[in-house]
Amino acid sequence: MNDITEIRTDIPSPKQSLYSRYIKRALDIFLSGMAILVLSPVLLVIVILELIYHGAPVFYIDKRPGKDGKIFNMYKFRSMTNECDETGKLLHPSQRITPFGRLLRRTSLDELAGLFNVFNGTMSVIGPRPLMVDYLPLYNERHKHRHDVRPGLACWDLNSGNKLTSKSWTWNAQFESDIYYVENVSLWLDIKMVIKTVQVMFTKSEMRTNSDRIKFNGENLTDTRTRKEVMKEQEAARAGQE
Repeated sequence: MNDITEIRTDIPSPKQSLYSRYIKRALDIFLSGMAILVLSPVLLVIVILELIYHGAPVFYIDKRPGKDGKIFNMYKFRSMTNECDETGKLLHPSQRITPFGRLLRRTSLDELAGLFNVFNGTMSVIGPRPLMVDYLPLYNERHKHRHDVRPGLACWDLNSGNKLTSKSWTWNAQFESDIYYVENVSLWLDIKMVIKTVQVMFTKSEMRTNSDRIKFNGENLTDTRTRKEVMKEQEAARAGQE
């Protein structure tokens, strides 16, 4: 089993198989196409509620690195308004998120927009989550290989045997989970992750709803502190210097 606390430097060997090369992409097209068709009434309702609560546009579009680090537009349903202060600057996210937005995040319904990314080939149903473009030069040689496959809507840690929380789900834990997937991608592994994704959609996920995670800086692989905790420590340090 993988140790999510160990910082490894060995270079992974991406798994090459008939499934990873051809079948997985064919399944992505079929599954995302069918999901868009079957869920079209749900998608329509979300679009209407988006216009009511958040206004246009209904999608949040962000630049993210995909397979081999190629940048693409990732889609999500918006969970916040575009309200600004008197200077025209966007208000803090905590002031802009709506009750409907919280519901979308808690149930992961905001991720349904990603089905269009899966259909157009920029993402897969299962694969490492696409992170910020700014992180690309910060990965070590091992973790760069998380981009050897298409990013996905979900990539759960099913191998470590650990009961993960927002405190144990460090950047190192996430990257090692991604590398495990890259080295072991298979139909059976994808099926297990799809089942896990469905389960999480109907339960409250602490990791999914936690928006206070510290940004990756290339050195904080095992840091479990939140942004609020870091800010408090910085404020205390400044106060001690005064």
